[in-house]
Amino acid sequence: MAANTRDIRRRIKSVKNTAQITKAMQMVAASKMRKAQQLAIDGRPYAQLLNRISAAVNEVSGDTKHPLLQQREVKKELVIIISTDKGLCGALNTNLLREAAKFDGEKTEFIAAGRKAAQWAGRSRKKMIAEFHLKDTPSFVETKVISKMAIEKFLDGSVDKVSVLVTRFVNTLTQEPIVFQLLPVSALPVNKDLEAAGEKGGVDAVFEPSAAAVLDALLPYYAHFAVYRAVVEARAAEHSARMVAMKNATDNAKGLIKDLTLEYNKIRQASITTELLEITTAQMALG
Repeated sequence: MAANTRDIRRRIKSVKNTAQITKAMQMVAASKMRKAQQLAIDGRPYAQLLNRISAAVNEVSGDTKHPLLQQREVKKELVIIISTDKGLCGALNTNLLREAAKFDGEKTEFIAAGRKAAQWAGRSRKKMIAEFHLKDTPSFVETKVISKMAIEKFLDGSVDKVSVLVTRFVNTLTQEPIVFQLLPVSALPVNKDLEAAGEKGGVDAVFEPSAAAVLDALLPYYAHFAVYRAVVEARAAEHSARMVAMKNATDNAKGLIKDLTLEYNKIRQASITTELLEITTAQMALG
């Protein structure tokens, strides 16, 4: 009986230590989540304005054939997977990589932005041409390296299409994997899946030196910003999922501690009752 109570006390102590760790991780994730969510929300008005301007320039430019607008038969596709570097964020990476597995491995190359995506590509023997590791709060310059490589691969004809696979932040409890086409820029706004509402056209402006020149400068930036927005959305989704997962883990640990404490008290009570009965029986025998 004593050995049993010692085991339960040891388990209670172990679960309490685990609960302290998960609680601390929950608080850290909550702090990062608020910053990431605010960053994602703050960038949406700018993204919507960029969408409208890009659409307007595209309309005004007429028959101008920009290289980033070229539609080609898709013989080779490049997919940028934006995952997390760490786990403990629920089913976020599982759902994301399940979508990645749907691409045809024979004609698809991958760029992994995140350690989990790189590990998946290695296990699945997918063709991964680059791997990037980003900070919790990545800057536009850091993410530009990813989009720059994608643009170069598209312009030199190595790939005919570039897509981005990312987990979209909906709210604290909901994150969903989506795929949107980055290149060619076929229909503005290109990142409409990341926008709650995107407008096309409607900008009354004069472009100098010409609409074609503005489009030539704007389209690469448009692609760079689309990737940056995707990374920001992914970080907001990651920290939200991790905060919820750690909260659930902490609540489960507290429930387990409660059950173990109840079991421990029952065993102690039974032990005390048995000892009292033995003493009473001995007294009656000596009686």
